[in-house]
Amino acid sequence: MSISIIQAALALAQFTPKIAKWLSGTKAESISKKIIDIAKTVTNTTNEFQAIEKLKTDKTTFALFQQALINSEREIELAVIKDKENARYRDIAIINSGKRNKRADVMVISAAIGLICCLCAICLYRKELPGEVVGIISTIAGIFGSCLKDAYNFEFGSSRGSKDKDKTVAAILNKRDI
Repeated sequence: MSISIIQAALALAQFTPKIAKWLSGTKAESISKKIIDIAKTVTNTTNEFQAIEKLKTDKTTFALFQQALINSEREIELAVIKDKENARYRDIAIINSGKRNKRADVMVISAAIGLICCLCAICLYRKELPGEVVGIISTIAGIFGSCLKDAYNFEFGSSRGSKDKDKTVAAILNKRDI
């Protein structure tokens, strides 16, 4: 995976934070290339760093970049959803073959243990710890809690709105495949 391409795409996330969300998963490199191509086309540059500089200084070009991303958003979102779908199918295949997904089990157990350790440290040593340390441990506990939330969302699906969106995207994909 080319780090410089992903770093350049993340640099473009300063203009549209949604880009950072799109760059998770196995499709990060291909999505990064698409975003960088959009930026280079809109800014009429050959280099992603020149494109970033032009977007910083030219408000008209920035607006065109935003519009181009909105026009490409459907395609990018479909790639992100396909990536998640593939991960779920992989897990289903592992379970159907009679095996356990040890990597996922280790991740969930590690997040749960980390959260419990943070909470215990705060409860047991709160009076002895400076407020800054309690704040840092609380932040770390929040990260572990977020990891558990993501694991549950992956395993059981996320909110109802997200499920509705998944059904809509699936219907769109089925129409395109016909």
